[in-house]
Amino acid sequence: MSGTVHVTIGAGVATIVIDRPDKHNAITPPMAADLARICREVDADDAVRAVLIRGGGERAFSAGSDLNALAGDRGVWEFRNRIEYAAVVRDITKPVVAHLQGWVLGGGLEIALAADVRIAGRSAKLGAPEVTRGWVGGGGASQILPRIVGVGRAMQLLLSGEPVSAERALAMGLVQEVLDDADAGARATAFVASLAALSPVATQAVKAAVRASLEMPYSAGIRYENELHVVCMQSKDRHEGIEAFQQRREGKFEGR
Repeated sequence: MSGTVHVTIGAGVATIVIDRPDKHNAITPPMAADLARICREVDADDAVRAVLIRGGGERAFSAGSDLNALAGDRGVWEFRNRIEYAAVVRDITKPVVAHLQGWVLGGGLEIALAADVRIAGRSAKLGAPEVTRGWVGGGGASQILPRIVGVGRAMQLLLSGEPVSAERALAMGLVQEVLDDADAGARATAFVASLAALSPVATQAVKAAVRASLEMPYSAGIRYENELHVVCMQSKDRHEGIEAFQQRREGKFEGR
């Protein structure tokens, strides 16, 4: 089976590409291993401040797992301990932006849900067809979708397996922006670059606080936010932010 996952790094941005366009960027076990390795490396690299993830070609972000690879009879324990490729994206502590176009299905949808912001071209079609093949997905859609679009809409998407258009996804809050395909890539690139220009102390604190809100009781979340605020206020980036404001210039943040 062909296909790779590769990364380029520049100007504080890591661009991860799921690259198997002839198969709608369907993910094989070796590709999942590559994605897991790249996500760990990107998260550990201080030169990376934000991450963009996209599919190769123009027809798909990703159609999820390669079904031919799933057809084998792996043992229950081996399958349980497989690399869950959406989880490795979700574990990145830095801001992650997904650029979506074409098919965004199954595990591809779960990767998109693992990102923090989703910017879609009008060709994007998002869906969770696992139920039509006889199973529920294992990458988090049943837990994340209700938190984003509500229980009723999540049930409709997951029980029917039917994809929705980019415009419908925007209306339900599943994606944050929809543009013409010709413009969506540039917009996603520009947006992730703007995140990379900010203080990584601040952006990672924001992500940690918002992610915590999905699990913590309200009062605990408020206290946790304040603790992160205190950490940020002890950083050198805080001083740079104030000086940049006073001097009417853009901040130059060092991530300290």
